[in-house]
Amino acid sequence: MNEKVSALLNDQINKEFYSAYLYLDLSNYYSSIGLDGFANWYDVQAQEEMSHAKMMYKYLHDNGVRPEFAAIAKPDKEINDIKDPVRIGLEHEKYVTSLIHNIYAAAAEANDYLTMEFMHYFVKEQGEEEKNANDLVNKMELYGSDPRSLYLLDQELAARVFVAPTIA
Repeated sequence: MNEKVSALLNDQINKEFYSAYLYLDLSNYYSSIGLDGFANWYDVQAQEEMSHAKMMYKYLHDNGVRPEFAAIAKPDKEINDIKDPVRIGLEHEKYVTSLIHNIYAAAAEANDYLTMEFMHYFVKEQGEEEKNANDLVNKMELYGSDPRSLYLLDQELAARVFVAPTIA
C-alpha cells in the first residue's frame, strides 16, 4: 500500500475515534438538560464513528499495514445553548468530508484502486452524514424555540437505532 495513503488512513482512524468522543460529548450535554432523544441520536452517531474507525483498522490490517494509535483529543467545542450541538455536528461532518476526500484523492494519485473502492463507501456515507446533520440544524432552527415542537423532535430522535455499517 502507498505510504501516504496508509498514513492518511491511519490518521483517519484517530479522527473517527475523536468524532465518537465529540458525539458522546454532545450526547452528554443533551442528557444533562433532559433531551434524551437528542442524546440518543448523538450516541448512535458515536457508535457509527467507532465502527468506521474499526473498518479502517481492519482494512489496513488486511493490506499488510499495522495501524498505530495516537492519543484522542478531548472535545473542545463550547456549548452555550440547545442549538449549538447540532451546529457543531454539521461543522464537524463537513470537516470529516474534507478528510475523506483527501484520502480518496491520495489513493487516486497513487493509482491505488483498491483503496479508492474502499473509500467510495465513506464518500457516499459523508454525503448522507452532512444531509442528516443539515436536516437536524434546519429542524432546530424551525422548532427549537417551541417547547411542544422540541418535545416532538426529541421523541423522533429517540427512535434512532444503531445499525452496523457494511461495505457491500
